[in-house]
This record gives sequence, C-alpha cells and structure tokens, in this order.
Amino acid sequence: MTNTTKCGPWIRRFLLEHLVHERNLARNTQRSYRDTLALLMPFIAGRANKPIDQLDVDHVSAEGVRAFLQHLEQARRCSLTTRNQRLAVIHALARFIGERSPEHIEWSGQIEGREKPNALALRPTGWPSARTRRTISYLTWMRSRLSKKSHEPKSGSATRSG
Repeated sequence: MTNTTKCGPWIRRFLLEHLVHERNLARNTQRSYRDTLALLMPFIAGRANKPIDQLDVDHVSAEGVRAFLQHLEQARRCSLTTRNQRLAVIHALARFIGERSPEHIEWSGQIEGREKPNALALRPTGWPSARTRRTISYLTWMRSRLSKKSHEPKSGSATRSG
C-alpha cells in the first residue's frame, strides 16, 4: 500500500483481508463490522467537512469516536450493548492499522484508550461504576439446582477407595 494516510485502503484491507482471511469471522459478524464502519465514516466526514474518500486516518480521533458513540445513544437510540459492540469494531480497526503502520501506533493507542486511562471506555460517562452498582445476591432457580447437584456426593461405586 503506497498511501498509508487515507482511511479507504485501510478499511478495505480490514474488511476484505483481516476479517475474512486472517480472523475467519462469520458472515454476519463481517456484516456487522461493515455496518459499523458505514455509520462511522459518514459521521466523521461530516465533522471534518470532507468527502469520505478524502478522509485520513487522523480524522478519526478519540474525540470524534466519542461524539459518534453519543450520536448512537442519543440520535439512533442504540442500547449500551450495541454501543459497546460498535466501539469494539473501532478498537479492532485501530489495532489493525497500528499493527501494520508504525506511523499510526500513537493514533491507535489513542483510539484504543491506551494513552489515557478511561479515554474511550466501554461504559459511557455518567453510568455508575461497578463499585456503586447494586449487586444481585441471589441465584436463579436453575443455578441453585445446578449448584446443589455439583456439591452432592458421588455414588459409592464411582469413588476411589484407599
């Protein structure tokens, strides 16, 4: 690849080479990754006031990704699970580019959140942390039955003597 600054060739390689041949992901997963990028790129292009085919890798900033995730939650009414899945796709793309292009290692770290703690966390801001959320302290009926069965002594014929 001659031009390593444009997003288009990277996304093409990510979708056609990495997901299909290297990772061997299921077709539905590949489509989900494609759909995420089909939502992300027009959003970033709109923020940068550039056509999609002229976007550079650096146009996809941590701030832009954060704005995109907010857009998913507020305008598109996506659930937290969908938001996190979209973020995981963006992290995978950033990792893919960072591993293959040394000049984008710092950018990849910013997108993946390695540069700053909580840069792009899977939990959106404003959500309670794991420490403040109420924990569920009961077992469902099925889990309690399975737990009891796992602690029951085995029959005498199956145990070792001696």
